[in-house]
Amino acid sequence: MKKVALLSAALMFLALQFTAFDHAQAKTYNLNYSIFFPASHGQCQAGMDWAKEIEKRTNGQVKITVFPGGTLTNANQCYDGVVKGISDLGMSCFAYTRGRFPVMEAVDLPMGYPDGMVATRVVNQFYQKTKPKELEDVKVLYIHAHGPGLLHTQKPVSKLEDMNKMKIRSTGLSAKVVEALGGVAVAMPQGSTYESLQKGVVEGTFGPMEVLKGWRQAEVIKHTTDCAAVGYTTAMFVVMNLDKWNALPKELQKVMTDVSNEWIDVHGKTWNDVDSNGREYTLELGNTVIDLSKEENMKWKKAVNPLIDEYIANMEKQGLPGKQYVTELQALIQSAQ
Repeated sequence: MKKVALLSAALMFLALQFTAFDHAQAKTYNLNYSIFFPASHGQCQAGMDWAKEIEKRTNGQVKITVFPGGTLTNANQCYDGVVKGISDLGMSCFAYTRGRFPVMEAVDLPMGYPDGMVATRVVNQFYQKTKPKELEDVKVLYIHAHGPGLLHTQKPVSKLEDMNKMKIRSTGLSAKVVEALGGVAVAMPQGSTYESLQKGVVEGTFGPMEVLKGWRQAEVIKHTTDCAAVGYTTAMFVVMNLDKWNALPKELQKVMTDVSNEWIDVHGKTWNDVDSNGREYTLELGNTVIDLSKEENMKWKKAVNPLIDEYIANMEKQGLPGKQYVTELQALIQSAQ
């Protein structure tokens, strides 16, 4: 019995030694992560939680330092920053570099997205089905997208004619939505919108309800027009530098892939939650939400339909199946509801 006990103790000692050796040999990968959202925003917090979960599940082998608020790379430089290695990871909007991602621009069309969860699931499914070459210079971890983009203004807009020549902040394809509705599109990222509304540089902005609290824009607008019939979304990438991705061992890549797949719905739910918070916040400040009549909704929808036709025509000129992209998105939206 004494020999067995001594043998067991020796084996346990060796096992502990090998475990300690393995831990000593395990390489730590330190990554930096550029997020354009401010640190207080729900989507930035979801991104930071993702980073913490990666560190937890890799037992600290992957450590991610988050730089929120565009402090490492600003919103429209975020993607190139990842490609060039300025940041290892990045979260921003495809729309901030208009024309760079022609296939992914399809998801931003005014399709009438009902909420952020549907939009987020749809854009990920669309990416997986199309795997566009325009994204081959990075590792796409996942994508998320906000709930329906609505009109927030300083003077009330209850009919299409009220939009005539109004200067409206917008980005990407939402700029074309503004023009189709009779307004004047003024391109700028969310970070510049508050001050521009405050100073009268623009008279309104297109965005989901969340911007009213997440970006405090309810303080500088008075009205929201619920034009969900033309509800567009803005797709946002979470991407990684290819060299840094390829340098990771397969088991760590798997952890990052698994967590990213789980975080699709985390972001989708967060979009729905922050939209609800935005609505509550703007009403608390005494602002109004204007519901369009059924007839008005149809007028707005008719006004933006040419944008979808234009997108299809432009894609086909580039040898890309634009009609197929649109049909695919419509089917995905329908099945996700």
